[in-house]
Amino acid sequence: MAQYIGAIDQGTTSSRFMVFDRDGKIVSCAQEEHQQIYPKPGWVEHDPEEIWQRTSNVIATAMQTAGLRPADLAAIGITNQRETTVVWDRNTGKPVHNAMVWQDTRVAADVSEFSKSGGQDRYRAKTGLPLATYFSGLKIRWLLNNVPGLRAQAEAGEILFGTIDSFLIWNLTGGTGRVHITDVTNASRTQLMDLTSLQWDEGILKEFEIPVQVLPKIASSSEVYGNATMDAIRGVPIAGVLGDQQAALVGQACFKSGQAKNTYGTGCFLLMNTGNTPISSKCGLVTTVAYKFGKEAACYALEGSVAIAGALVQWLRDNLGLIGNSSEIEDLARTVADNGGVYFVPAFSGLYAPYWKANARGVIAGLTRYVNKAHIARAVLEATAFQVREVVEAMIKDSSGSIDFLRVDGGMVVNDLLMQFQSDILARPVVRPKVAETTALGAAYAAGLAVGFFKNTDELSAHWAADRRWEPNMDPQSRDRLYHFWKKAVTRSFDWAE
Repeated sequence: MAQYIGAIDQGTTSSRFMVFDRDGKIVSCAQEEHQQIYPKPGWVEHDPEEIWQRTSNVIATAMQTAGLRPADLAAIGITNQRETTVVWDRNTGKPVHNAMVWQDTRVAADVSEFSKSGGQDRYRAKTGLPLATYFSGLKIRWLLNNVPGLRAQAEAGEILFGTIDSFLIWNLTGGTGRVHITDVTNASRTQLMDLTSLQWDEGILKEFEIPVQVLPKIASSSEVYGNATMDAIRGVPIAGVLGDQQAALVGQACFKSGQAKNTYGTGCFLLMNTGNTPISSKCGLVTTVAYKFGKEAACYALEGSVAIAGALVQWLRDNLGLIGNSSEIEDLARTVADNGGVYFVPAFSGLYAPYWKANARGVIAGLTRYVNKAHIARAVLEATAFQVREVVEAMIKDSSGSIDFLRVDGGMVVNDLLMQFQSDILARPVVRPKVAETTALGAAYAAGLAVGFFKNTDELSAHWAADRRWEPNMDPQSRDRLYHFWKKAVTRSFDWAE
């Protein structure tokens, strides 16, 4: 009898394969990074074939390292970077262009054009999303309009679109039984799906000039889609798919309305479970599908997306060379008592929630000759915490509720200085779970539910336990002063790009 569940975690910078036991403990893990491609300012691409190769590698490595056979896995779940857009040839499986990453801003002119009639919220009632460079729909349109011959191929049904989950499943189920599907969480990030019907919206497809035949079938987040054909996992059911942030929500066991988590990764993503009814945001958040398990009703979430969080630490390392590796930032920031009056607004690809300003650009404000690299390092960390507070405030207004404490996960939660400042600036406790790899765990949970490896969400909730809790200890005056100057710095980033 299979004792484990596998999870593919295909992220913005790397691919991982993790194997979990019934208690959610990690049995095996392998990870490989892939190249970030920047053809022009504001353009961000990945090579889909490289991603598939890296994914294949980590699956084989993790299975081999732990001495596992396909029969040891009950199922495999997938979680993926969302909105990143791949188009490939139906017959050869070869991508026709590099993937356009969620951070890519080249469709900014299209956002402006479509916003002229009906404004930025033109499609919000149906899709839960504002018009923005972030989402997949306009990226597909750009590819169809700019890759020679692609629109004709699309009309003829010769090419397929997918977010990364679809592309991986297409390759994992290779041979004659290839499956072209996506789940409701990823479909809800395309700006092409009706949130209520959970189907592609014909009206938006027509306005975006996207032929319906290129789109994958929309499935639930937890069901058997097909079986893997690669040797290391041959015959194992692919049975769960969740976009990365929804997967973290599931991995954090946020199954009750009002429960919220924040993931600190390349960007920052705060989701609050709102139950079986979508709540339309009036405060700059997006409405998204949280998950849909099998034939159960879909569960929805409010989400605040921040484009740059951990990526700012990488920028400090790679572009400025102020640190040798990402983990050094905490020690450097601790050499000073405060930010020295410096505020760093990382609007490298515009501002996402709650502003949605594509023409904003990054600024460092408050520089004096007193400031040194340690103050810059501290400002880099604080930028993430300030952005999270803005999202939390918007979420509380939209939901008319409260967040008693914030569940946190992602690569940055090992940074004690950041987590303490996050608690201080929120005036709320921040709690890190014992299993920090919540994104992969959520995908494993979805797959396990589909094949009966896990009984129900009550069993999953029983697995969640706190590892570390940070309590706020900043006085209100200091908190208000810091936040005031952050808001002032944010306004300086507005309308920079013309």
